[in-house]
Amino acid sequence: MMEKLASIEQKYEELNRLLSDPAVIGDQAVWQRHAKAQAGLADVVDNYRQYKGVLAAIKDTTAMLDDPDAELREMAAQELTDLTANQGKLEKQLRLLLLPKDPNDEKNVMVEIRAGTGGEEAGLFAGDLFRMYTRYADRQGWRTEIMSANYTDIGGFKEVIFIIEGHGAYSRLKFESGVHRVQRVPSTESGGRIHTSAATVAVLAEAEEVEVDINPNELRIDVFCSSGAGGQHVNKTESAVRITHVPTGLVVSCQDEKSQHKNKERAMRVLRARLLDKAQEEQMGEVASTRKSMVGTGDRSERIRTYNFPQGRVTDHRIGLTMHRLEAVLDGELNEIIDALVTTDQAEKLKTMES
Repeated sequence: MMEKLASIEQKYEELNRLLSDPAVIGDQAVWQRHAKAQAGLADVVDNYRQYKGVLAAIKDTTAMLDDPDAELREMAAQELTDLTANQGKLEKQLRLLLLPKDPNDEKNVMVEIRAGTGGEEAGLFAGDLFRMYTRYADRQGWRTEIMSANYTDIGGFKEVIFIIEGHGAYSRLKFESGVHRVQRVPSTESGGRIHTSAATVAVLAEAEEVEVDINPNELRIDVFCSSGAGGQHVNKTESAVRITHVPTGLVVSCQDEKSQHKNKERAMRVLRARLLDKAQEEQMGEVASTRKSMVGTGDRSERIRTYNFPQGRVTDHRIGLTMHRLEAVLDGELNEIIDALVTTDQAEKLKTMES
C-alpha cells in the first residue's frame, strides 16, 4: 500500500508542475484534463501526508518511552495511544480511497420506473417512487427532468423515464435498481384488505456522445401522433418519436414535447444511456466477482426493498436494514439507506482487495 501511495503522491506533484507550465496553461483543454486528474488525487495525497506525519510522530514518541523522567514517559505513553488510534483511522480511510473508483460515479443518472404486478395500484406506487426520487434530488440540489411518461387513468405511471442532473448523482443512486414492493390498502380497494404491489426501478448512468458510438444507419426512426394528456396539439401533430437500434433491438419512444426535434433529442439521450448500460453489463458479466456484491448485482428482477404502510416500515432486504420512517423516506429522506448501502459495498470491496 505504501508503494502505491508514494506513486500517487509523485503523480500528484507531477500534475502540479504541469499545471504551472506555460505550454499547458496555453492549452485549456489539456490544462482542464490535468486539473481534473489532480483533483481526483487530492484526497488520497492529503490523507497519505497526514499518515506519514503520524508515523513519524509515533517513531519520535516511542523513543521518549525510555526517557529517565517518569512524568515525560507517562505523557509519551498517552500521546502514543492517541497517535496509534489516529494511525488506524487513517489506514482505514486510505484503503477506502484506494478502492477502484466506479467511472460512472460522477455522472448524471437516467431513472426508469415501471409499474409491475398490482394493476392500477402498482401505477400509483410507481408515482410514489417517482416523487421520492425527485424529492431526494431536490434535497441534494440536483435538477430533474422527465424524458418520457406513460400515465395510468387514475394518476399513476405505467412507465416514467427521467434524468437527474447533479454532481455524484450516480454514486448515490446506483444501488436503487431492482424491484420495489409496497404493502398497503389501495385507494381502489373497498374491503380494506392489504395488497402487495410492485414497481421496477432501473438506474442508468447518462452516456456522453463520445462514450457510445451509434451508427445513424443502424437506427430506424418513426414519427407518430402523440397520445394522452396535452390537448388537441399532441393528438394531431406527428411530434412523437420512436427510435429502434436495429443491432440490439432496443426501442425508445418520447412524446412529451410538442417539438419532434426535442422528442428525438430526448430519445437519443435515453438510448445512449441504455446502450452504455448494456455494454457495461456485458463487461461485468465476464467478471464473476463483480456480480457477487450484495448490493451491486444490478439484477433488476431482484426484490430489494419493501414499503409497508400498516407498520410505517421500510426494509432493504439486501442489507437487512429496517426503518420505521416510511413517510420521511417517501418524502425523499433517503440518505440513511443510501449511506448504509455504500458502506456495505465498500466493506465487501475491502474484503476482496485484502483476500
